[in-house]
Amino acid sequence: MQDFIQEHFINRKNTNSSKWDNLAVRFNDNRDLLAMWVADMEFKTAKEILSAINERVNHGIFGYSLTPNSYYESFISWMKQYHNVELKKEWIRFNLGVVNSIYHLINCFSKENDSILILSPVYYPFARAVKDNHRKLVENELVYNEDNGEFCIDYDKLEKDIVTNDVKMVIFCSPHNPISRIWNADELKKCFDIFKKHNVLIISDEIHQDFTYKKSFISALNYEEYFDNLIILNAASKTFNLACLLNSHIIIPNEKLLAVYDEFAKRFNQIETNIIGQLATEIAYKKARYWLENVKEIIYKNYLYIKDEFAKDEITKNIIISPFEGTYLLFLNFSKVINENRMKEFIQDDCMIAIDYGDWFGKDYKGFMRVNLATAPIHIEEFVKRVKNQLKIKDYR
Repeated sequence: MQDFIQEHFINRKNTNSSKWDNLAVRFNDNRDLLAMWVADMEFKTAKEILSAINERVNHGIFGYSLTPNSYYESFISWMKQYHNVELKKEWIRFNLGVVNSIYHLINCFSKENDSILILSPVYYPFARAVKDNHRKLVENELVYNEDNGEFCIDYDKLEKDIVTNDVKMVIFCSPHNPISRIWNADELKKCFDIFKKHNVLIISDEIHQDFTYKKSFISALNYEEYFDNLIILNAASKTFNLACLLNSHIIIPNEKLLAVYDEFAKRFNQIETNIIGQLATEIAYKKARYWLENVKEIIYKNYLYIKDEFAKDEITKNIIISPFEGTYLLFLNFSKVINENRMKEFIQDDCMIAIDYGDWFGKDYKGFMRVNLATAPIHIEEFVKRVKNQLKIKDYR
């Protein structure tokens, strides 16, 4: 693992990195904060991907391009081998990214003032996309167990929220960001049965599908009985650290929904193929599984380090860590050791760490933070050191 880190770890400061070079704007802080936010990595992607990109760059022409059959074959094979999904080429459409796709799908399949539901706390661009497009946001709160940090779904409340608000669409997240839950088969079926019963269109964001630990991910594409109400979004961008190559998938198994989307795309989403993004994705799915496995090992050891180190200390042992099942994001509850109104004072002003604050994901989570584990252990160790040391010298309760 150490050899892999030495070969792939990159200092991203002064490279126009959103995570490292946008702190003054996002956090109103010009200091040298330790960046533990933004869901991308400090690891350069696999050498096979870089080699293919370099070869294409040296070709020197970046004109209009086609998506080759070999791309579809690599993606379909990946989904079959690692997610037991029988994916069909005709279901696949492309976009610049999952968030971009959510914006388009809201406009395609709903109208202004329609109700759209999210399960909170959840990735904050979901709520932003609903509000930006003048739809009614319905937040169904997940049930939180303070004893173990686990979140679960209240199905009665979910159905009540749908009926009461006449919900037309749900933006579902699996694995769920930021709580790192992988929904099991029973949970998925209970949710999807409710959505189907009330004719709610499911937009399932599965971009973190390849990050699983001790538990298997189940794609909604495994359930043909829900295809009439289902659209899947995924990409290789999280898996192989390719976010700004702008290539993602919209998967629509139902012919009628696909026809509606294609008509919409004719008018509002006429994008060309991103030749570099698609090349990188194809090569990643063909040749870079080993790279992903190395990164996952680092991520899981980073999680264990935080968990073990916090457990050793009389103060930090009271920090509640949500079970780590999927994604590379850890959700931490500091409410027993820090007054929720002093989170910024503690983590940003005193520890000098940039994190995703819990209330970005839902209004009731001010005492929480999301931490990115997809980084070198040296950053994780520094994060733990700063948190433990600061809590020893100052009482934030």
